[in-house]
Amino acid sequence: MRECPFRCFGPAIERENGRPTAVLGVDSRGEIHIPLGVYRAGNGVMDEETESGVTVEDGAQFGRSYAADSSPPEAGPGSVIRAGTIVYDDVVAGDGFVTGHHALVRERTTLGDGVLVGTQAVIDGATAVGDDVSMQTGVYVPRKTVIEDSVFLGPNATLLNDQYPVRTETDLVGPTLEDGVSVGANATILPGVTVGERSFVAAGAVVTGDVPPETLAVGTPAEHRELPPELRGWNDL
Repeated sequence: MRECPFRCFGPAIERENGRPTAVLGVDSRGEIHIPLGVYRAGNGVMDEETESGVTVEDGAQFGRSYAADSSPPEAGPGSVIRAGTIVYDDVVAGDGFVTGHHALVRERTTLGDGVLVGTQAVIDGATAVGDDVSMQTGVYVPRKTVIEDSVFLGPNATLLNDQYPVRTETDLVGPTLEDGVSVGANATILPGVTVGERSFVAAGAVVTGDVPPETLAVGTPAEHRELPPELRGWNDL
């Protein structure tokens, strides 16, 4: 047995699958276990901060196994995982990773420093996210999406990765949002679309094709217009 790195009431033990756990305590429901190196709040346990400086609120799950060989998630100092959020194993986030409530980040997602995943936002796994990215409430990001640095996604913005859902077999590929892109509320960006650096997608737009750098995309389907002077520049995130 190994000693538990957290404030536990007992030493580490082994589950049947061999993954090390720690006994946090015993109540009327029996022993509460967490994997070593990851804190899972809930079950009456108060908010906790791991040794790496990650705060996990009561009712959040920082580390959810999806395979026998999956590894606990990682996040840098100053990260906050709020109540109701689930972060799967094999997620790696930088410093200052913050979630809203009831967000979901699935496996094989990488996130840079200063990333916000808002309330009820979903990152469906196998996605790369850069630094200083803000995803507001209800954003959906599918697998195989690339989001570069300083990108803003407004409430309920939806990215897609399947061109013809359940009708034909095709390779899934999400959009690529280049540095400094802003996406307005309720906008939809179709599979495989690249939105160029510092472009602006208007609220409610449906983007069906690539958007050149520093361009305004507006309407359904989205038309390209010159970016107005007040929308030029870098996102202040």
